[in-house]
Amino acid sequence: MTLNSDRSPHKSNSEAEIIREACISAAREGFMDASISGLCNEGAVEAAISAIQNLDLTKVLADQKDK
Repeated sequence: MTLNSDRSPHKSNSEAEIIREACISAAREGFMDASISGLCNEGAVEAAISAIQNLDLTKVLADQKDK
């Protein structure tokens, strides 16, 4: 595994943590919304996965840089 010269490992780890937290949040929200809507557990899990798949990671990272 190689790193780009303009990216430090610390920055990559920070971005990875930001993305991980965004994925967890999206999954929880998707699962909760689906459960409230009456989907079965399996359907709620599928909704959680879909929420992660639809997450705009470019926007997540851009929003974090604005903070």
